[in-house]
Amino acid sequence: MNSELPSVWAFPRKGLRFLLVVLLALGIFFRFVNIDRKVYWFDETLTSLRISGYTMSETVGQVCTGQEIGVKDLQKYQRLTQEKILADTINSFVLENAQHPPLYYVLTRFWAQWFGSSVAVIRSLSAIISLLVFPCIYWLCLELFESSVVGWVAVGLIAVSPFHVLYAQEAREYSLWTVTILLSSATLLRAMRLQTRLSWLMYAASVALGLYTFLFSVLVMIAHGVYVFVIERFRLTKTVIGYLLGSFVGFSAFIPWLVVLIISLGKVNETTSWTSSKVPQLSLIKSWLVNLSYFFIDFNYDLRSVYNYSVLKSIVKFLVPIIFIFVIYSIYFLCRNTPKRIWLFILTLIGVTALPLAIPDLILGGVRSQASRYLIPMYLGIQLAVAYLLATQIISTVNNWKRKLWQLVMVTLISAGVISCAISSQAETWWLKALNIYTPQMVSIINQTANPLLIVPCQGSSSIGDPLSLSYVLDPKVRLRLVNESNVAKISDNFSNSFSDVFLYNPYKNRIPQVFIDKLENKQKYKIEKNIYPENLGLWKLSK
Repeated sequence: MNSELPSVWAFPRKGLRFLLVVLLALGIFFRFVNIDRKVYWFDETLTSLRISGYTMSETVGQVCTGQEIGVKDLQKYQRLTQEKILADTINSFVLENAQHPPLYYVLTRFWAQWFGSSVAVIRSLSAIISLLVFPCIYWLCLELFESSVVGWVAVGLIAVSPFHVLYAQEAREYSLWTVTILLSSATLLRAMRLQTRLSWLMYAASVALGLYTFLFSVLVMIAHGVYVFVIERFRLTKTVIGYLLGSFVGFSAFIPWLVVLIISLGKVNETTSWTSSKVPQLSLIKSWLVNLSYFFIDFNYDLRSVYNYSVLKSIVKFLVPIIFIFVIYSIYFLCRNTPKRIWLFILTLIGVTALPLAIPDLILGGVRSQASRYLIPMYLGIQLAVAYLLATQIISTVNNWKRKLWQLVMVTLISAGVISCAISSQAETWWLKALNIYTPQMVSIINQTANPLLIVPCQGSSSIGDPLSLSYVLDPKVRLRLVNESNVAKISDNFSNSFSDVFLYNPYKNRIPQVFIDKLENKQKYKIEKNIYPENLGLWKLSK
């Protein structure tokens, strides 16, 4: 491997240079435009809850009392206050959410202290962090391919990738995780090339950053280990020793949180039990294909939204299998035309990080691999393979018509990404807002009434995310009662006379316990009208 690399910011030929600069500008624009437009959904409200220093059980105990409250009463738990300090933020993860390491949330708390707790501010940190993806993927391409052209094509593709743009506007840790994956990969290859203590120390630091960002970084570290051992033919070489020491130092820094994770294992299993949900294998495989397409084209294909026009839906249905074939060919082309040290790195990044999630889902059942955010390392490997294919074909191909064909392919992919980002930027919700897809339509119905009351079931501590999400979009005139089985009786007999309309929010369709329904209908003597609004809205109307 060469010890010297091309000039770090070497640009490709003029036409491609102009295109990539435009794509970079568009990528930055899409990451910040309308950043507060989409609904602040369930998971994001838990981010604000944590950084504000509250636990879910504490919040449920204070608001799920059956008493009438307002929107501002809920917003208290989404804002930083003097009574909650940084230690409370960390403690909330220790007690209830240890599977999410605290790095991103600590950074977000400091960010909120400096700039406020609004949706735009909280999400803007993820958007700013996502900009680091550009230099990191470029650096990785330099180390891996020793080609600035491949690096710039990779930057252009990831700049307008609908998936990366969506998560750049998400108040969660996945943009930061993407950066740490690319950073640790680039520092590993650099350390293997330079073989210096400082370079291995940089790799160790990147491993620690990744582990403190997201637990699945351990899969990335294992993928790196498989790559190093295979490249070194399972011999105890200087490179293998450097990797082992670097990984050991990085992992050792994570031990304090690992202890917390082990102690909280019971709670972790409880809060992640949803990943074991059973789905048909055919549906699982279909979700893999659709999720893969989201990195190139995303018209909110599999959800019934106002943007899911029939023409766009037909286009995406046609393109999903084509994208899959294109990805397979990209990996095949990579393996046929690059040395082992290149294709093996990408294959281990794809396979070692994806198979531990996909195989259990296929054999035992589960939806771990259905959550595309968990497979970010795999998708980054795929995007590197695609970038290599396009860069070599549009620059190095001697045959003129072939070069033009591949230029057309690249323009088509880029155009699909730009159009997808443009459509998504105007939407109020999208597929990744899974639990709040229909919140805008439901809230619009409630806000149009004169003096509404909304009853929200509060079954379990995790259910607090539903009313917290609603508190961002409901009008101040809306009053709420957060009730459970024990305090549903506190609903006043004459509240129907105090409000123009009374609604029951049922976001998970029939998961409200029947005993809850019985108490409303039999003891409180209310009629639940379930067929007034579309079932997907999860909104029922109550009448005396």
